[in-house]
Amino acid sequence: MNTSNTRDRILDALQDILINEGYTAVTLEAVARAASVSKGGLLYHFPSKSALLTGLIDRLSVLAEEEFREAREGGEGVVRVFLRTSLPQSPEERELYWSVIAALRGQEDLSEEAVRLVQNLFTRWGELLHEELADPVLAEIILRAGDGLYMAAIAGLPQPDPALRQQMFDRLVEASDKVRRPR
Repeated sequence: MNTSNTRDRILDALQDILINEGYTAVTLEAVARAASVSKGGLLYHFPSKSALLTGLIDRLSVLAEEEFREAREGGEGVVRVFLRTSLPQSPEERELYWSVIAALRGQEDLSEEAVRLVQNLFTRWGELLHEELADPVLAEIILRAGDGLYMAAIAGLPQPDPALRQQMFDRLVEASDKVRRPR
């Protein structure tokens, strides 16, 4: 089997365990079993639980970079893309990121690289918003509103009525259009 396919299969198995059973169910043995590889095969690609989690977070970072690129280069602009993606797109995404946050809280299984990658996921949006908007206060309000909605959603906290949330987004977009820097 192709090495990258095996690596991806292992990361897929880790992701499935995080989504379906949570962070506490993650063991090297469970991931190897779910990926249908030997523990030695898993250890070849990921020599520790920390390396395994770093691999998954790295993969999530690559996906986030696609969103960042879309925000910078697409016609929607950073504010619209950020607000559109400020809610988990599926229950699986919600569970996955909740598990990643749980891993961050424990930090014993996360490498410094993994912590840096997760921090970058959050700080990069702020950088992009501040680059796009001439008003740093509005950029920060949008960042905190989006992050707050996302964190509340993955924590399972009550969400605003969808119509009210859309009005919030519309107002933030309207205000941002007035101070958006030309490209």
